[in-house]
Amino acid sequence: MTWTYRIAWWLSRLASRGIYRTQVKHVEHIPLVGPVILASNHASLADPPLIGGSVPRAVNFLARDTLFQIPILGWYIRKLNAVPVNRDGGGGAGLKAILDRLHNGAAILLFPEGTRTHDGRLKPARSGIGLTVIKSGAPVVPIRLHGTFEAWGRHQRFPGRGRFQVVVGKPLYFESLRAEAKTCDKDRLKAIYQEIADTIMERIAEL
Repeated sequence: MTWTYRIAWWLSRLASRGIYRTQVKHVEHIPLVGPVILASNHASLADPPLIGGSVPRAVNFLARDTLFQIPILGWYIRKLNAVPVNRDGGGGAGLKAILDRLHNGAAILLFPEGTRTHDGRLKPARSGIGLTVIKSGAPVVPIRLHGTFEAWGRHQRFPGRGRFQVVVGKPLYFESLRAEAKTCDKDRLKAIYQEIADTIMERIAEL
């Protein structure tokens, strides 16, 4: 952690525990070293800092590439390990940046749904996370956030009060699908990406 990240980490922990009485369950499932994809449901703007402050290691986050062009803010989010991606959250450059971080042993937070929920319910997973899983070889740790939609969902301009819970699941490895992906045709490969994405969302839903 850089000093900027560490300060933000502590502030996030203080806010989540002091204001929202956050309960974190089974954080021991997250490996402390090596590449890992943290896959969470997405209900609020509070989700990234909440997860970042709950995890005992530095986490890389995705941020819209245009934010990096804003003075001071661009510098700040770089210090927070932000990864620039385009408006759709991917693209070739974005995927390469994500894979570079994972291949260098980093932890990265991804939201399989792609965007925040509108009604508090889980949305279907997009196949992009499946592609990332196959190409990175990294394990996936599912995470379920409870309470963030009620406190600061899309329907609210400002955050309200509430109580948060962060539940961490056991790592997923997808070894058999990775082996199949090396030799299958393109149609099956696309199906594998979606199968992985769906499995991740199923595990999140169970938490």
